[in-house]
Order: sequence, then structure tokens, then C-alpha cells
Amino acid sequence: MWVVTQAQIEVWLALFWWPFLRIMGTLLSDPVFSNRRTPVRIRVGFAIVLTLVVVPILPPMPTVPVVSPDGMLIAARELIIGLSIGFVMRLVFTAVEMAGHLAGLQMGLGFASFYDPQTSANTLAVAQLMSLLMILLFLSMNGHLMMLRVLLESLVQLPVGQLHLNAKGFQLIANYGGVIFRAGVMLSIPVIAALLITNLSIGVMTRAAPQLNVFAIGFPITLAIGFGTLYYSLPFMVPEIDHLLAEYTRSMGNILSTFGR
Repeated sequence: MWVVTQAQIEVWLALFWWPFLRIMGTLLSDPVFSNRRTPVRIRVGFAIVLTLVVVPILPPMPTVPVVSPDGMLIAARELIIGLSIGFVMRLVFTAVEMAGHLAGLQMGLGFASFYDPQTSANTLAVAQLMSLLMILLFLSMNGHLMMLRVLLESLVQLPVGQLHLNAKGFQLIANYGGVIFRAGVMLSIPVIAALLITNLSIGVMTRAAPQLNVFAIGFPITLAIGFGTLYYSLPFMVPEIDHLLAEYTRSMGNILSTFGR
């Protein structure tokens, strides 16, 4: 008669539970799978399937009961690591959305905002356009495979079982948040520069001919030049976004190595 003991059940549960938490944490903060329009069943099912695939290649799990103080600490650690992997990629998406915000404000479209269910806030139309563009580029550049590779490397680089995380890793994540403003300005510089020249020209025109109504002619001109500049600058954004994705891989490698020290 085949008898299953409590110890065997705990070993089997630990074999899948802790890797599942890290994978699920990544999917909870990932900019694509964390979308509220993605059903929870799909996220949980994908996490379970991915866990079943990667468990055979993982190092041996620690002999710690899942329902114990040490087991709870390991579970919290795995969830934090997974959330960090997805959160850093979220910063890359936010940088592109920031570029859309800056461009939209310069074009005078600050009033053209819509409710974004992802952030639960009103977002400019240009920012939503840049967000959709980033999702398409992310999938076309195999960004999802890049995130899976980082996740699998983390399971080898930071094996399950340790109870600590170096606090300097969180400092690196906070420092990486500067990419939002740096990349946002770099991506929106063509629109900002073109509209700056346009506004200077409109100012000279109204100064030379005071009878011109700056509000009547200024807004259509800035709107047309802004959209035209944005249209012609889109191809030049692709290499910069590719660089951001490559920088994500390098930064996550540094963050994971710092966590493990």
C-alpha cells in the first residue's frame, strides 16, 4: 500500500510553491500581464504552467516546511524578487508614457485626457498612444522573452532558500527610476524643440502684427506641427526603446547580484 506522509507532502509543496510565488510576483507587476483587462485565471494558469516547466531545472529546494516562520520569510522573499523584476520593466513603460505626456502638454492637448484603467487615473491621449506603441514594440522586440530569461536566470542566480535580501538592491531600483525622466525627455525632445521654435515664431509674428489673434492661429499651428514632428520622429524612437530594453537586462543583472550579496 502506497502511503504518503506529511513530510513528503511538504517537500512536494515546497518544490512548486516558492518558484510559483516568484513567477506570480513578476506577472503581477509586469506591464503586459498585470493589465486589469487580463483575466486573473489566465495569469494564474500561465504562472502554474511556467512553474511546472522550470521546476525540473531548478536547484534543490530547502528542507523547510512551507507553513513555518522560515517558510513564510522565504515566500515573502520570492514574492519581492518577482515584483522587482516586473516593476523595473514597468519603469521602462512609464518612461515612454512620460514622453507622451511631455509631448501632449507642449502640443496643447493637456485637456484631451481619458481614463486609463491600468493606472486608475486620467491620462493624456498622446501618452496612451505612446503606451500602445510601447506594447507593440515590446512584443515585436521579444521583450516578453527577455523578461522570461531574466526571471529564469534569477531562479539560478538567487536560488530559493535564503532568508535575506541586500537592501542596496532596493536602492538600485530607486536609482533606476531616473530612467523615467531621462528617457522621457530624450524621446520627446524632437516635439519639444519643434514647438519651441514654433512658439518663438508665433511670438515674433504677433509682435510684428499685433492685430493677429495668437489664440486663433497659435493652437492649430502648434497642433499640426506637433503631430507632424511626432509622426516623423517615431522611427527614431525605436532604437532608443531597444536601448532601454537592453539596459533593463543589464540593470536587472546588477540588481539581482546585489540582492544576493
